[in-house]
Amino acid sequence: MIFVWTAAAAVLAAFFLTVMAVDCNRFVVRRYKCKARGILKDGRAILLSDLHGKSFGKGNKRLLTAIDRLNPDMILIAGDMYTCAKGEDTGTAKELVCALAQKYPVYYGNGNHEHKTRVVPEDYGNIYEEYEAALKKAGVHYLTNEKAYMPDFDMDIYGLEIHRDYYGKFKRIKMDTDYMRRLLGRPDTEKFSLLIAHNPDFFETYADWGADLVVSGHVHGGLMRLPVLGGVISPAIRLFPAYDGGEFKKGNAAMILGRGLGTHTLPIRIFNPGELVVIDLYH
Repeated sequence: MIFVWTAAAAVLAAFFLTVMAVDCNRFVVRRYKCKARGILKDGRAILLSDLHGKSFGKGNKRLLTAIDRLNPDMILIAGDMYTCAKGEDTGTAKELVCALAQKYPVYYGNGNHEHKTRVVPEDYGNIYEEYEAALKKAGVHYLTNEKAYMPDFDMDIYGLEIHRDYYGKFKRIKMDTDYMRRLLGRPDTEKFSLLIAHNPDFFETYADWGADLVVSGHVHGGLMRLPVLGGVISPAIRLFPAYDGGEFKKGNAAMILGRGLGTHTLPIRIFNPGELVVIDLYH
């Protein structure tokens, strides 16, 4: 009997390790449709997040080819394209984003990893400074609590960067709309407002602030996904987080939460491949 149980456990472990190895090295295309009030024409956005330096083929060729086939009007990046670590090589993320900027308008909002390297240069040197400079030189709209206007669509795109206290583990602190107004001002109610906000936990606040569409990442789909229950654990160490991936609504606001592309610290993705997110906006 012990032998049977041992053999069963070994087979199960081998199965999960195989799934993890496969899911960590592939991505799927996930599609959403969003009604965008007041925009001048229909358009397609690609959402990328949480690459963490991952490369799908040399120079991320598989990812770039998939994006080209989808023929987007814009690229939205919701942060954590590299990992915050001393001596981190940001080259993979830099190469991918700059390659995209040669073909498409790219709008980039920071995640907690970019934020930390930006605000603690005494620990991480000039990693962030060099990365941001390279992307801006390539023409990327780098939105650190800023907005950009897309005249072709008559749409505002905001990039929200929040303090790292809002990424604390185990305990969630409250965010109010006044905090967002201090960072971004008030949205123009006459225009469609698209908010790039890495952390989805504060969707209700983003909606109350006035975002029409929020795009987020951060949760990596919950690392492992289970039928019915969804994502297992969030970066804040909360089991079965409410926001793990997909589309969510609050009043007239919507949030599309990508499950990311890479991993860090714990290289785990089980029944949870990377995601290339397509958002079709229609008026």
